[in-house]
Amino acid sequence: MQHLEFEPPEELRDTIQCFWYDQRDYGDEQSGFEVLPDGYAEIIFHFGSGCSVLFEGSLRPLPSPFMVGLLGQPVVFYARGRLEIIGVRCFPWSVFDLLGLPSGKGGVHVFEHPVARLQSLLTGWVDAGRIGDAMAEVRRYFLEARSGVPVDSLLYKAGVAMRKANGTLPVSEVAAAANATVRTLERNFKQSSGHTVKDVSALMRFEQARNRLWNFPDTSIAGLAQEVGYTDQSHLSREFKRYSGTTPGAFARKARKGRQMAGGDFVAFVQD
Repeated sequence: MQHLEFEPPEELRDTIQCFWYDQRDYGDEQSGFEVLPDGYAEIIFHFGSGCSVLFEGSLRPLPSPFMVGLLGQPVVFYARGRLEIIGVRCFPWSVFDLLGLPSGKGGVHVFEHPVARLQSLLTGWVDAGRIGDAMAEVRRYFLEARSGVPVDSLLYKAGVAMRKANGTLPVSEVAAAANATVRTLERNFKQSSGHTVKDVSALMRFEQARNRLWNFPDTSIAGLAQEVGYTDQSHLSREFKRYSGTTPGAFARKARKGRQMAGGDFVAFVQD
């Protein structure tokens, strides 16, 4: 597996956390890989043999690009052979405005948008192994798209405060950081992302706990709960199972095995 991340230019840092590339060969058999929730929305371009998701009991091929909005539980994707992905990791309160789409959709969904015109050009770069050129094309597209979207200073300030605190701030303190009332913040946040401040904050906290256990599987669960803003170990365990389908202890055991096999940081979109 190869995983690369590319920092966005300054002009995009209020909307996009990073651009990334992954490559993996699944062999001849259809294989599944799990994606866990986090605090981001992802725009996914894929190349090679394609990928599918289970829908109403059967595998449904996904077009390129598709979107993974905020998740409430893990999603399993399926692929065989070579799969290469270019992802655009966006803040959930900015992605819909960036694309000019109505908000409110979480989970995996397809959408019609001019960004799909990038697919054939990106396929050429990826097939030639010129990932840097492919990423440059994606950056150019989103720089142009961003230039047509006015900055929402309220959401930007709220997002900065939430990210800095890793989702631990009460809604009232997020509103204060954004110089807004709680009611105004919640209304604007819901309109832009389709989710509440509390929803996104909870996912941010889970993401921090997930990443810490992946990188440090021997971490004390009780100490981790205090560190990332849960009221106690039971609270962490409930929320962790809610979003991952497993307990923190079971995830840590899986992390030990996974790091022994693969090493490196947690890669959400391609982690087995």
